[in-house]
Amino acid sequence: QVQLVESGGGLVQAGGSLRLSCAVSGRTFNMGWFRQAPGKEREFVAAISWGGGSLYYADFVKGRFAISRDNAKNTVYLQMNSLKPEDTAVYYCAATTQRLRVGVPYDYWGQGTQVTVSS
Repeated sequence: QVQLVESGGGLVQAGGSLRLSCAVSGRTFNMGWFRQAPGKEREFVAAISWGGGSLYYADFVKGRFAISRDNAKNTVYLQMNSLKPEDTAVYYCAATTQRLRVGVPYDYWGQGTQVTVSS
């Protein structure tokens, strides 16, 4: 019943920008963005509370990425600026029924969208 569908990935040059979207069905959740590069473990990127009042970012994206949401459109966004080749990964959105904290388990995951940044 709960579905998350990412979109907006693609190929961009270093220094460019990309905006990812995640359409969420079911209900309003606390949401997060994660990414996974080939041969590496999945890592946390950003999170946002259900009402949008609390934002959290991994250190490596602070100042470059911004998470936001529009609950009227049932959509969560990840605006990515000043992209670097090391940002290349599959990006996933995820939903949790619990309060946001370090290590909180996420209950639902999208299929992922590929982001490739060329040098």
